[in-house]
Amino acid sequence: MSKVNASLIAAVAMLMSTAPALAAQCNHKGGFNGFLADYKKEVATQGISKRGLAALDGVTLDDAVIAADRRQHVFDQSFEQFSGRMISKSRLAKGQKMMLIHASMLQRIEKQFGVPGAVLVAIWGLETDYGVVHGKRSVIRSVATLAYDCRRTDKFQAELTSALRIVDRGDMTSEQMIGEWAGEIGQTQFLPTSYDKYAVDFDGNGRRDLVGSVPDVLASTANYLKGHGWQRGRGWGLGEPNFDTIKAWNKAEVYARTIALFAEKLDGDAPNYKRAQK
Repeated sequence: MSKVNASLIAAVAMLMSTAPALAAQCNHKGGFNGFLADYKKEVATQGISKRGLAALDGVTLDDAVIAADRRQHVFDQSFEQFSGRMISKSRLAKGQKMMLIHASMLQRIEKQFGVPGAVLVAIWGLETDYGVVHGKRSVIRSVATLAYDCRRTDKFQAELTSALRIVDRGDMTSEQMIGEWAGEIGQTQFLPTSYDKYAVDFDGNGRRDLVGSVPDVLASTANYLKGHGWQRGRGWGLGEPNFDTIKAWNKAEVYARTIALFAEKLDGDAPNYKRAQK
């Protein structure tokens, strides 16, 4: 064998060894179980251990999730209509109460991450009514279903891998990981990839719990905003420096403007919280 041919073969071998593994095939010829079998082999090579892989045992396809994904629609209400419905008197009053109850914690979060408590409480209130309503579906089953479906398979295979990593790390069990149909988890509705990247253990118990720990929920939300460019001490209303960061939370402008308005109301109507910050 010539030196040229040997070099060529070596180069090809190197390229093959460094190329990413092919993603598990959506709508697998072996059905959902065949897809999961191939997928488990792939993620095992990415460091997911038996504990994480076990979260897929017995998982079945959820046709209701596929149906929900098909009937999505964009926000079609005006800002005035949407914000008027979402920022109700009762939700605003509860938000003001939460600002006072958690004043000390919100102060510590703002000191560390730079995000005011009013913004975090506004997101918390709008997403799940302060943790009251955050879904009843198995996140693992939902994202596995959407990973198998061919419409957004790459996105949701990544979400499924992150969900397994959360279980693998011991942050939550698969049974505890309950959320909405698209896999949103916890009191401010993190997708698994965002959970994996931005969740923090703010209560210091060794776990990042975005379902049961309010300190972890609010600090993680602040860390997400910081990671997307939040500028400490700058405004967040439409046209202000931090508005685009709020849009990184939710790209629908009507929703982002509602978060901003709600936060402004909480910030302006909670003088006791401001005093607590001093």
